[in-house]
Amino acid sequence: MYEFVVKVATQDEVHFAEEISKEMEASARARGTGIAKRTPEYLAEKMLSGKAFIALETTQNKVAGFCYMESWSNGAHIANSGLLIFPEYRRFGLARQLKAFSFEESKRRFPEAKFFGLTTSLAVMNINSELGYRPVTYSELTQDEEFWASCQSCVNYPTLISKEKKNCLCTAMLFDPEWEKKRLQKLKSAPSVVMVENEAIRTAGNLALDI
Repeated sequence: MYEFVVKVATQDEVHFAEEISKEMEASARARGTGIAKRTPEYLAEKMLSGKAFIALETTQNKVAGFCYMESWSNGAHIANSGLLIFPEYRRFGLARQLKAFSFEESKRRFPEAKFFGLTTSLAVMNINSELGYRPVTYSELTQDEEFWASCQSCVNYPTLISKEKKNCLCTAMLFDPEWEKKRLQKLKSAPSVVMVENEAIRTAGNLALDI
């Protein structure tokens, strides 16, 4: 039986960077789509700066999953990118656990930021929806050119460019903290429901007890 721990990655996990980088590339190739290719050096830098999240299988001290945080538009937009679960550890709900952990930790650091992602994975879309993300058009994402440049290693990049970055095969999803604030405000302003006992129902219930 596997045992997992999900945590913020540190220098203690830097030695996993090359293994994670290779699996990211292999996973993208197997799906026939692409994620931005990340070098071991890039992933190591994320770990050292506290911007990476890792799932470890503790009985064997092996890496089981990984993702990292990126900020765009001067911190106004945050992306938890590169979600990866190694094949051996899939179907244990680890992707949901890792995604939720990275989202809550990132939200704690950037409470006013909008969180977004691009994905072709139905599983990731479902997890995002559970966390409060909604499908949006590409126009609602960051327009930071550096972000879009990171798509260049994807096999669908020519499609993205041909559509002027307005659409592609990925589904765009966004979490806006203002949505939650508005939802809570509506709940507070909603009229209270007062329960009034129906005398006929109460009487019938009492009669039933007497039978």
